[in-house]
Amino acid sequence: MKLEVSMATPTRRQFTGAFKSEAVRLARESGRPVAQVARELGIGDNLLCRWRSEQRHVESQGQTRQAMRAEQDELTRLKRENELLRKERDFLKRAAALFAREWKF
Repeated sequence: MKLEVSMATPTRRQFTGAFKSEAVRLARESGRPVAQVARELGIGDNLLCRWRSEQRHVESQGQTRQAMRAEQDELTRLKRENELLRKERDFLKRAAALFAREWKF
């Protein structure tokens, strides 16, 4: 009999915005410690603390969580694009300098 071991990577759990909001509300209103609420929900207490701080930040900015996430995603995309454009610019500068040296008489 051969025992086969699978090294499948565990999938990362994803939570909906509604679940996150409800978890934060429960932690706020229940009067119980965050660690206890997190255990009851089957999540890590650090995760619930992070959701709480995100919720506070979102509320102080007057945005929704989705709008804030979209803004962060757009900023990340623009930073990547900016880095790519810098690399292209630097390459073209070096190429222009190389061609200028070759064409000198």
